[in-house]
Amino acid sequence: MKRFKVGIDSYSLKPLRLSALEILDWAAANGADGVQFSERPLPAGRDERDHAFLSELGARARAAGLYLEWGGAEHIPVDLESGRPKDITAVNRRAAEEARALGVRIIRSCSGGLMRWTDQGPSTEALLRAAADGLRAQVPMLKDLGVTLAIETHFEFTTFELARLLEASGADPGDGLGVCLDTMNLLTMLEDPLPAVRRVLPWIVSTHIKDGGLLLETNGLRSFPAEAGRGVIDLKGVCEALSGLGRDVTLSLEDHGGSFLIPVFDPAFLARFPDLDTAEFAGLLRIAAKTASRVANGATAIISREDWPSLCEDRVRRGLAAVRAVVEAGAGRTP
Repeated sequence: MKRFKVGIDSYSLKPLRLSALEILDWAAANGADGVQFSERPLPAGRDERDHAFLSELGARARAAGLYLEWGGAEHIPVDLESGRPKDITAVNRRAAEEARALGVRIIRSCSGGLMRWTDQGPSTEALLRAAADGLRAQVPMLKDLGVTLAIETHFEFTTFELARLLEASGADPGDGLGVCLDTMNLLTMLEDPLPAVRRVLPWIVSTHIKDGGLLLETNGLRSFPAEAGRGVIDLKGVCEALSGLGRDVTLSLEDHGGSFLIPVFDPAFLARFPDLDTAEFAGLLRIAAKTASRVANGATAIISREDWPSLCEDRVRRGLAAVRAVVEAGAGRTP
């Protein structure tokens, strides 16, 4: 296994309301190797076209030996509330230019949508076509600016669909376009994490390493983040798969409170996952059984978003140590 750099995603510390520079200081003081900024933490009142602050942030990170990855990109050229088309080219150019000012190569994109959980808005297939067409036109710009737009495995597209979208974009894997692998979100999209990782492996350029679990309830399955090393996601297997890539990928720990109901007993909802087969669904049920056992013996639990602010620092510290232990234990092994 490769000796990955292990850092944090800034969202994990959001309740602390730290500035970007303070997040870097927190990372350095707590043994992280870097920071992925999910959001664009520019100081209030500054002109966003003024890159002096970004240059300062990049210099501070380099001086501390920390990696940086940036947010602020978009990949769906549709307003998810109105369903109307929108131009995301300027948004992505801005994020790419900010990344260049920082001296970093990854910009993350996350729609933040829960499209399959509603009957409103465009279909998944329509969103996939729009995203592929929009990103295809932007690849030359992204490559000229020396950045790769990493689409997070979030709640709009499965890895089956992401693979088709990226192939339709005309980009080469990791050259202009790629995937930010969020390991726990895969569960929410009814995907067994290890097979899902393999489906998009050539495209993975960054990560949200996030442990989690699934619980079987009366109304469906409930997914939730768990403290790294205490959930049921095979982090060792994920790292071994990533070791086979021909590029360096960082492991950015993300953690937060909350949970997500997946109404799998609703036939209309389940029909929105046409690639889900019996074998993978059976794998999810095995994960749910393992999660239930870990909850019963106190190894893991759902943490509410309301409780997260008081827990986040200590849990992120422990999570960093747990992910680093996985990496150190596997260092020197072949994947």
